[in-house]
Amino acid sequence: MCVDRWFLIASTLLAAVAGVRGLLILRHGNKSHWTVWWMVGVLLGQMGYLAARGEMRGACPLRSIAEISIFLAWSLTVFYLFVGPVYRISLLGVFTAPVVVIFQGLALLPGGLDYIPERVIRTTFWGETHSAMSVLAYGALALAAVAGVMFLVLDRQLKEQHLKGGLFRNLPPVRELLVSLERLLWLGMILLTVGIVAGILMPHETAGAWKHVFVAVGVWGSYVALMVVKRVRGITGRKFALGAVALFVLSLGVFAFV
Repeated sequence: MCVDRWFLIASTLLAAVAGVRGLLILRHGNKSHWTVWWMVGVLLGQMGYLAARGEMRGACPLRSIAEISIFLAWSLTVFYLFVGPVYRISLLGVFTAPVVVIFQGLALLPGGLDYIPERVIRTTFWGETHSAMSVLAYGALALAAVAGVMFLVLDRQLKEQHLKGGLFRNLPPVRELLVSLERLLWLGMILLTVGIVAGILMPHETAGAWKHVFVAVGVWGSYVALMVVKRVRGITGRKFALGAVALFVLSLGVFAFV
């Protein structure tokens, strides 16, 4: 088995441990202080995979849906480790780890990754920037969706008056979640804007090459619409969180165009 797969399997198992162990600890009303360290291990495994796969490709490993899925999981992990303290870092990791497992688990399915990937003969700065920044933006938008799920869970517990459970006691305040959710959406939109600009500037050998840019603009426009509605008309926190989750799930369809 190739080295890149060993790194990927290791990081996926670590993410599974982080999620399961964190959930079990939360059920007893405690905080999972070790979750962040499990996720650091996940990040190291992902970086090992990206380095090995990138060496095999001769370029940034973003040439298939499986590779994009893994890069997205890496981006999600990076943003979690950087912005986690804004929430309560252990709990956000408990919500983030299963998403990482899903993305990387799908890539590990038979037929997902080529054992010997085709080397990229010709790359351009703008083309690589477009791919990398666009998927990096999805990491921020994915974490925003995770924060949205956390808000919806907290909102449901408040309405059903489940105020004594371990999960409720460890969830961040409602206002803090919404502020962090909005900041993550802005960050994702800024990164996606850079990706779109790079996509416009990169060489387009065929008319079909523009489809990536057009789809990215459509995703960007959807998020802009959500933010404009929130700023101009105002929407409830629940609708804002639902919008962030729904848009991310729907925007995953963009990978059907790669």
